[in-house]
Amino acid sequence: MCGIVGYVGSAEACPILLGALGRLEYRGYDSAGIATLAASGKLEIRRAPGKLENLRALVASSPLAGHIGIGHTRWATHGRPSEENAHPHKAGPVAVIHNGIVENFIELRADLVGPGHKLSSETDTELIAHLVEEHVRKGARLVDAVRETVRELRGSFSIVVLSETEPGKLVAAKTATPLVVGLGKHENFVASDIPAILEHTRETIVLDDREIAEVSAEGVSITNFDGEIVTRKPRRIEWDAAAATKGGFKHFVRKELNEQPQAWIDTLAGRAAPGAGTVRFEADLLPKGGPAAVGRIVILGMGASWITSLIGKYMIEELTGIPVEVDYSSEFRYRTPAIDARTLIIAVSQSGETADTLAAMDEGLRRGAHIIALTNTVDSSVARKAHAQMYTRCGPEISVTTTKCFLTQIESFFLFGVQLATQLGRLGEAQAEEILRPAFAIPAQIQTVLDAEGHIEKIARKYYTARDFLYLGRGINYPVALEGALKLKEISYIHAEGYCAGEMKHGPIALIDENMPVVVLAPSDQLFEKTLSNLKEVESRNGRIIAVTDRVRDELTKAAADIIEVPATSRLLTPVLLTVPLQLLAYHIASLRGTDIDQPRNLAKAVTVE
Repeated sequence: MCGIVGYVGSAEACPILLGALGRLEYRGYDSAGIATLAASGKLEIRRAPGKLENLRALVASSPLAGHIGIGHTRWATHGRPSEENAHPHKAGPVAVIHNGIVENFIELRADLVGPGHKLSSETDTELIAHLVEEHVRKGARLVDAVRETVRELRGSFSIVVLSETEPGKLVAAKTATPLVVGLGKHENFVASDIPAILEHTRETIVLDDREIAEVSAEGVSITNFDGEIVTRKPRRIEWDAAAATKGGFKHFVRKELNEQPQAWIDTLAGRAAPGAGTVRFEADLLPKGGPAAVGRIVILGMGASWITSLIGKYMIEELTGIPVEVDYSSEFRYRTPAIDARTLIIAVSQSGETADTLAAMDEGLRRGAHIIALTNTVDSSVARKAHAQMYTRCGPEISVTTTKCFLTQIESFFLFGVQLATQLGRLGEAQAEEILRPAFAIPAQIQTVLDAEGHIEKIARKYYTARDFLYLGRGINYPVALEGALKLKEISYIHAEGYCAGEMKHGPIALIDENMPVVVLAPSDQLFEKTLSNLKEVESRNGRIIAVTDRVRDELTKAAADIIEVPATSRLLTPVLLTVPLQLLAYHIASLRGTDIDQPRNLAKAVTVE
């Protein structure tokens, strides 16, 4: 989850590193630090606990000079957030920054402390610095010292190493966590995410697992952990650096809420068109045997991606008739899943770097499954590990809490379900065209909800002091209740739970009283009457009802304290329009409570450790 960056060139490194860390702070904000090599050839390090502004203040009062350096913003794993646990960590002439976890930390630490190494922090990263330093002290070149070190480590990690012994070079290595090299003119960069370096270059090389890059101002060479040379062409990044800025909005999340209509259009573009009854992804997604080779589908995800997977399950099963199972990636490989060559796995990860999902994919590959990656990030680890890729194309999402990625994942499941149903012969062209037609109206309908923000903000003002929320939904909209609750607790720190409305009588009803706001998703579908019965049960216990519906009826008006109306769409796409007001409600409640909306405490955008 941490953000890492390195620079080598002719410019002063410190301002470049600070700017890059500002664009990576969403990956971790427990502490931050920078190391540079001064003209004297000595390492200079500045570290500060807390947010990046603390490091900026420290550097302003105690400047750093040098044309090569590394920087880090931390999401704590080993060791509490503090100055001594902040990166970079130094051992002799060597400084290291690190993203990930070293699983054999305890035994390696015991081996090091015995020969006389003194570790002053609680982190696993300092251990890496001492291991590299040990090999350098024995005469190894820096790249070979790093290679020997990473062979000793177990876990998922990316590291960047700077040493006084080779002052014009950075050495970067990675396993399961992301690392990209940026190519400039007489300067080069290393970072854990593209937005960090996009201001300086669009030419990038994404490192694969078990690769090492030697980076100098004049060039980059890549080898694998076994020392074999790797050749890979750079890829040009086409999206604009401005997409990763706030664009005049107070928070990234508010900007990204506004980008959802365009994100929907971009994900749809070229894949489906009005009047056509077909869906065409850029490449074939299915195994060689086509739809006949798919006996069942397993969708793997974590967090919000797990929730969109539940919606995807409803869509795909209804459209195709193929059984679909949804599993948490973190649990999948720790049981004995019934996976074989007739299983199609869809691995869902917004960042494409989720460690649990990558590990679950390995389990699926071992059992012969065909894997599709559903991600927003081209060339991410999840994308590269899969047999086929389904990209959401929604552009950079910087806020830790997801908005446009969530909606475009739902959109991708919808398009995939329609395509597979037509391939199976369950939908004719005319039927597919009818099912697809509402999707083209969604961008304007999302905008209609966004335009009603003032009404939703007034509702937020009524309830922002509540200590608990309950969200209720049925059928395909039950996962929307889960997402509404997740969004609220992520950014407002209010305890919230999402439940299937029919489950309410089996426990949650005991919590309802006059202090409990209950958000009820009540679209006018075949389950409306049953949802209304659940709503009445809340009303009779004095719950404060907020109804979200696509049709205001007298029954709702009488029972609900507040109503949020959304445009009507097809039943399969209703979750999209019900989600948007819940995003706005959570945003305004969090804003009124004064929480850190873009960087909620204890969270990070890409969960790259297990």
